[in-house]
Amino acid sequence: MTSASQKVTRIADVDALRGFALLGILQVNIMAFASVFYGLPTGEPEQSFGFNDLVHLFISTIFEMKFYLLFSFLFGYSVTLQMQSAVRAGEPFIPRFLRRQAGLWVIGLLHAVLLFHGDILSTYAILGVVLLLWRNSADRTLIKSAVWLFSITAILWASLGVLQWMVGEMQDPAQDLLNAQYAYTAYTGSFSSVIMQHLNELKLMWLILLLIQAPCALAMFLLGFLAGKHQFLAQPDQYRPYLEPAVKAGLFIGLPASLITALTALLSTGTYWEIFGLALSLVTAPFLTFGIIALMLKFFGTERGLFWRDALAPAGRMALSNYLLQSLICGFIFYGYGLALIDQTTAIGNVLIGVLIFAFQLCFSHWWMKHYYYGPLEWLLRALTIGRWPDLKRKA
Repeated sequence: MTSASQKVTRIADVDALRGFALLGILQVNIMAFASVFYGLPTGEPEQSFGFNDLVHLFISTIFEMKFYLLFSFLFGYSVTLQMQSAVRAGEPFIPRFLRRQAGLWVIGLLHAVLLFHGDILSTYAILGVVLLLWRNSADRTLIKSAVWLFSITAILWASLGVLQWMVGEMQDPAQDLLNAQYAYTAYTGSFSSVIMQHLNELKLMWLILLLIQAPCALAMFLLGFLAGKHQFLAQPDQYRPYLEPAVKAGLFIGLPASLITALTALLSTGTYWEIFGLALSLVTAPFLTFGIIALMLKFFGTERGLFWRDALAPAGRMALSNYLLQSLICGFIFYGYGLALIDQTTAIGNVLIGVLIFAFQLCFSHWWMKHYYYGPLEWLLRALTIGRWPDLKRKA
């Protein structure tokens, strides 16, 4: 790597991957916005298998879990970039980072209460601080810790599946339907009723984050931090030999296991089979995530791929702002303070809405980053990090 490229704090591939991750996260989150039955143990009331189910199967197989893992990997990678930035500024890293994480936690909390109860930012804020415990760890320790986090989480969920198998099914369809009706009334009501419903659902959501997303996100933080330590994505010659094996692992391990998980969730909703499927996904989803990363990096190395890398990168540079903008737009489309389309759209319709939102974000991000150095919320976090207001508008 040349000395000039070493001075570059932004890596196009990292930004493009982060932009691409926004699409996957949106396609999952929009399903939660669009239906009060999303995530309920008994699932949708209609049990006949149809085209909507095929769309849900596709979203679950390709996007669910994999893209927040991708986002988590890139978060861990970006921590090393922030460490390098602190060194260049001649300032201690820890105080800067803690200020940044505190700001991220506040933004995440507001996002969870006001816009979307499935927020991941507040979790990232806390786990980012936990990541500091490994900042001086050897490569082997980082890898072993990540493997243990994935494995222990999967074992715990598999044990829960065994327990449910032994004691019998614990579904309560009547209560699930009542909860769905209550949620529908809240989400089609006023902005204040939406907030109250978010607060109600956050009790369960934070438990899910603690038991599933948090340990897996931390594991990917560790692997991303490891990659960042070695400037993996900044040196194409270094990572190129790993791309083909990663794609094959994703195709032959991650994808089949993800399909099995999606099928158990679709056909055996709320049963111990779904829990076993989740346990399987916890240890195999990283293979598909890294396969997707490798596939995109290979694609970015082509002539057509360079076009898409440049198209995705601006959205990735302001990923925080775009993540919240997605929730703002989805809230307006599906909740009562906007168009109130919740439970009125089809699965394929939701996918198309997500694509349109993302296309708008690509165009908007390109325009914004052409005129400004940071996204709006990135600028705010930058100010909290360095303790002063940085320049926002580019000079003409």
